[in-house]
Amino acid sequence: MALVLHAGNTNKNAFKALIAAEYSGVEVKLVQNFEMGVSNKTPEFLKMNPIGKVPVLETPEGPIFESNAIARYVTRSKADNPLFGSTLIDSAHIEQWIDFASMEVDANISKWLYPRFGFSVYLPPAEEAAIASLKRALGALSIHLASNTYLVGHSVTLADIILTCNLYSGFSRILTKSFTSEFPHVERYFWTMVNQPNFKKILGEVKQAETVPPVASKKPATQPKETKPKAKAEPKKEAKKEVEKQPAKVEAAEEEEAPKPKPKNPLDLLPPSKMVLDDWKRLYSNTKTNFREVAIKGFWDMYDPEGYSLWFCDYKYNEENTVSFVTMNKVGGFLQRMDLARKYAFGKMLVIGAEPPFKVKGLWLFRGQQIPQFVLDECYDMELYEWKKVDITDEAQKERVSQMIEDCEPFEGEPLLDAKCFK
Repeated sequence: MALVLHAGNTNKNAFKALIAAEYSGVEVKLVQNFEMGVSNKTPEFLKMNPIGKVPVLETPEGPIFESNAIARYVTRSKADNPLFGSTLIDSAHIEQWIDFASMEVDANISKWLYPRFGFSVYLPPAEEAAIASLKRALGALSIHLASNTYLVGHSVTLADIILTCNLYSGFSRILTKSFTSEFPHVERYFWTMVNQPNFKKILGEVKQAETVPPVASKKPATQPKETKPKAKAEPKKEAKKEVEKQPAKVEAAEEEEAPKPKPKNPLDLLPPSKMVLDDWKRLYSNTKTNFREVAIKGFWDMYDPEGYSLWFCDYKYNEENTVSFVTMNKVGGFLQRMDLARKYAFGKMLVIGAEPPFKVKGLWLFRGQQIPQFVLDECYDMELYEWKKVDITDEAQKERVSQMIEDCEPFEGEPLLDAKCFK
């Protein structure tokens, strides 16, 4: 008996098993004319999966539901399948990325997409949280893919199949080019995968979403006018009272429905500062000559030690920085994830050294006297660095700040491999 897959022919969760079958040489037959909401409500289907979810794989030993379990079963149907890796550590890494693809990528794409399609309640704060979590996941994935063609090893594994199918749902429906361009290595990986012959046979031509779908409108159903029997005439005084009561009732309802203002960022509640961050960023960007005399002098003239603070940071794991472009991509990913602080921060990140391991050091200007809590909470890179507040009464530290802003070379006796600015 051939394996029979019960699902629609556009179901990305069914694609996982079908692509795995192509790589494994296993025959999986997709049922014909499957109709979601009808086929999965029949007694025969509910016997295979009592909650009626798709896909379900029918096997000689009995049915299997949950798409990752189905894909694993199909893969293991071939002995010593390279889709599961050739060593114990490879198999563990494949399982690791399968979990990542489900919990970090698919879950957050779904939380963003489904409310816009009307499948669940649309709540803007929940959408913002899903997008932030998805960006964090794709940022981490992009760093890994900067030095890896595939997730594990040097060929396609089941982890690549499952992640690509999950990304397919996002790329084709909601992840526009302007969103994915922040993660170039994820883009390169996705388009490489979907153009592999075994992927293309199942997915066909893949097109990226051009716009984010609008939120599904929920128009209230029109209520038919009720024909009420004429009531007996009430005394005029009572009628007048009723008329007087109605406006108050309408006003109260309007008050209840008024949207609550979005809470302000705590940094917006700080006392005003004489330093205007945008003025400094403009001066930095526009100064092309005499940088020390113009931009550096201008910075110290503008700097407000009561409204802002300066911080040095040093990467904790410099011994890992053995490949130059991977180190530079690591720093680039950090700056991408700091985008949430653009209104309140300015930063310089230096990659130092002529030979590996390369050192990564940085200087950051933050609004307020501490590193903002929301940055520590949302940007996981922060814990990868040692942070030290600058004491500007110490001339040596003040000069170090100037040199880092200026991209002074050599810096602390070593050449600069790269210098990046966050502004």
